[in-house]
Amino acid sequence: MAVDLFVPQLGQTVEEVVLISWLVEDGAKVDFGDSVLEVETDKAVFNVEANAKGYVHFGPYQVGETLPVLTVVATIGKKDEGFLPSDQAPQVEALPEGGGDAPAVDLPAVDESKPESPKAQEREKVFASPRAKKMAGAKQVDLSRIHPTGGEGVRVVEQDVIDYLQQKTKVTPIASALAAEVGLDLGQVSGTGPAGAVTRSDVEGAIRDRLSQPVSGFSAVIPDIKYPVIEVAERTPLRGVRKRIFERMTASDQSTVRVTLVAEADATDLVRLREKLKADKSEQWGFTPGYNDLLAKIVAHALSEFPYMNARVSKDGQSIETLAEINLGMAVDTERGLVVPVIRGADTLDLQTFGQRFRKLVEEIQNGQISPENLTGSTFTITNLGNFDVDAFTPVINVPELAILGVGRIFDKVVPYEGEIKVRKMITLSLVFDHRLVDGAPAARFLQRVKEYLEYPVMIFV
Repeated sequence: MAVDLFVPQLGQTVEEVVLISWLVEDGAKVDFGDSVLEVETDKAVFNVEANAKGYVHFGPYQVGETLPVLTVVATIGKKDEGFLPSDQAPQVEALPEGGGDAPAVDLPAVDESKPESPKAQEREKVFASPRAKKMAGAKQVDLSRIHPTGGEGVRVVEQDVIDYLQQKTKVTPIASALAAEVGLDLGQVSGTGPAGAVTRSDVEGAIRDRLSQPVSGFSAVIPDIKYPVIEVAERTPLRGVRKRIFERMTASDQSTVRVTLVAEADATDLVRLREKLKADKSEQWGFTPGYNDLLAKIVAHALSEFPYMNARVSKDGQSIETLAEINLGMAVDTERGLVVPVIRGADTLDLQTFGQRFRKLVEEIQNGQISPENLTGSTFTITNLGNFDVDAFTPVINVPELAILGVGRIFDKVVPYEGEIKVRKMITLSLVFDHRLVDGAPAARFLQRVKEYLEYPVMIFV
């Protein structure tokens, strides 16, 4: 019997993926763990691996097509079997010859003086695929409550169970996450999904409606943008990582009150420390310690001293949540856009362990193998554009975090130093914070401490 190969659940908020490419030929022989296709979520690119040994047969899906998670994209079975997913395979419960209703399931004897309820009669004739039964059992779902779509409407298939579960929750995970980012009350959103479920498009529509309403006496008129007639050289769809960046940047812009503090720091001793670590530890550690590693440890240490910077606003917008964990997001530039892997418990890791974990996550991003769990849960983000000769910039807060630190290049500058004019290694730090959650002076104290540790790294790295 053929084995279904489906798009895995790549994180709690991932509802759909884009099929990027097939990595083998249709009909090719594959083994367990072989990469079969490449898909892109709103965060990164992943390989889907074979879950059986045999010949792979593609489903009717094209490169570039958007697919819901748990879609059966191929089957793995015999060479001449073709694409035969379980919900299209011959039913386990065979119908009587010549058609007619399916045979009733044997049930315990009942008191014939009491008429059998319609619900019990309905439960007698529930037919389901093995995968549907397995999922229903795991989720404790009564199959008789699910509307069947397989076998000409008489057999419950796995997708029916998935649809039922989504309908039951009434809000899709990505819709819930997007609403939380902009502080939208889902109780005021009308759902257009199955059985009235609120979907991402419903939330996006509600956001647009909110923006068109008067706020604090200001005009609600949003003028139409007139596009001049210019030949378009190329049109790139907003999808995958780029769409996620588009959505999150929009949410950050609409849901935060940003203030930027800029400070110039003397990085001469930091440069010396990095050169010493490079010479002393590169061979032993298996990698060359970098400035991102040092800066991350400095920021993590400062956050432990100023916990009000390691915070966020609650989902209901009624409180500030100071977070118990310091999980650093480290912005990484990729061919498909900005990706932010998360190093959890950064304040508890030594420099070597931090560097090892960071490089492992970057490697997984480059190979398209990073777990979605390693791209979520950050409490503070660092983004470094020094490699591009950028001095200072104002990064966008990675909501729902309170702040983000932008790091510029290290450059030579003539400055007064200990009563003399010296050439020192200087660096510019840009702290962007949400002024609704913290005032300027407390945020400045945090940045001042980061600057202090950067200028005197011996205070941390001894």
